[in-house]
Amino acid sequence: MPKRVHEIRDPIHVFVRLDSTERDVLDSAPFQRLRHIHQLALTYLVYPGATHRRFEHSLGVMELATRVFDVVTARPHLTDEIQERLEAPREQLGYWRRVLRMAALCHDLGHLPFSHAAEELLPDGWNHERLTRALIESEPLRSIWNAMTPPLRCNDIVKLAIGPGAAKDLTFSSWETILADIIVGDAFGVDRMDYLLRDSHHTGVAYGKFDHYRLIDTIRILPVPDDSEAGTVGELALGLEEGGRHSAEALMLARYFMYSQVYFHPVRRIYDIHLLDFLRDTLDGGTFSIDLREHLRSTDNELTAMLRQAAGDSRRLGNVHADRIVHRRHFKVVYQRNPADVAINPEAGAAVCRALRDKYGGDMVRHDRSRPRSVSQDFPVELGDEVVSSLEVSELLKEVPVWSVDNVFVDDSILKDAENWVRENRADIIRLPEEGDSE
Repeated sequence: MPKRVHEIRDPIHVFVRLDSTERDVLDSAPFQRLRHIHQLALTYLVYPGATHRRFEHSLGVMELATRVFDVVTARPHLTDEIQERLEAPREQLGYWRRVLRMAALCHDLGHLPFSHAAEELLPDGWNHERLTRALIESEPLRSIWNAMTPPLRCNDIVKLAIGPGAAKDLTFSSWETILADIIVGDAFGVDRMDYLLRDSHHTGVAYGKFDHYRLIDTIRILPVPDDSEAGTVGELALGLEEGGRHSAEALMLARYFMYSQVYFHPVRRIYDIHLLDFLRDTLDGGTFSIDLREHLRSTDNELTAMLRQAAGDSRRLGNVHADRIVHRRHFKVVYQRNPADVAINPEAGAAVCRALRDKYGGDMVRHDRSRPRSVSQDFPVELGDEVVSSLEVSELLKEVPVWSVDNVFVDDSILKDAENWVRENRADIIRLPEEGDSE
């Protein structure tokens, strides 16, 4: 007799389970492609264990999304009042649970080779969310949605997979907004939960760990309180019972430390920059195709082969950049963000980069200026018989910093000379021009 439930072992969640109709999505070409897309691009050149893929991350997001859904829709937590305000009839919860699982499973289908590292090379108006939507709406997935019992509506899956911010042309009900927040929300989006836990595990650092079991067990749908800075007072949002506050604090700190120690590691970042330089030289028109057939044929495997071929042949396009990646001849840090410099010139790194390019030439210098999107720490907390803002009950959440990076890199051949020159001329380089100064 064929199996109705399929179990997949996972290093983070132990088992992820799917039924046979969901297995059809797993076996589809768009999803199987994710076996060949690294979760953290070229990070494995810095952290050797970081070879995990979008495939297992997407399974993990589906697992966590299901757990959150089952908690917040349980009878004691989904009260009649909240249910009525959300317009979420209990007889439809089974349908929406399946939609949420499929949206979570498919939320990363649109990622390019090496994930975020190459996304800026899409044509104007395109990003991985738009490609994800196109794939969800296309064959073979459309046929799979129609074959499910009951059939799933494509728009419902799209809404939950990419959220209101990326699907501005679609109208979201309060219920759909809540469900989308389960996957991609700022405070308790399970996409972030899984990648922090998974990236921490595979890189071998402990910073991304937090008590996600306790956190998920205390997530509730709550009204936005009067003292909240997030959303409109009286709206419903994902929040917490007070007992989950410390787990939420740990989640926010885990994000901060993973950005500072892993995602913004300077060597990891410069490999991304060298990869972009290589792709600009080798892709047709310097951009990725948005044709879905081309997208499905494009994975890390093909680009890795291109890199290795180009690195071994000086006549090939992108040879210089490929050589820096394949043979680990990456640029080195000559300047890093300095709070004292920022107090004088908020764009101190850009000033150092311009000065070095003027002296050594543009090909010898790269600038990496990035600041992660600020994540709201303000969410409703159920405190006894009242609901208050998280910022009212947690001093720590008010103080979680946003990590910023402002690095300048140079070719190794000029590193020592460039370090000395920046050290000797730093004050003049970062000084803001006064009125009347000539540029």
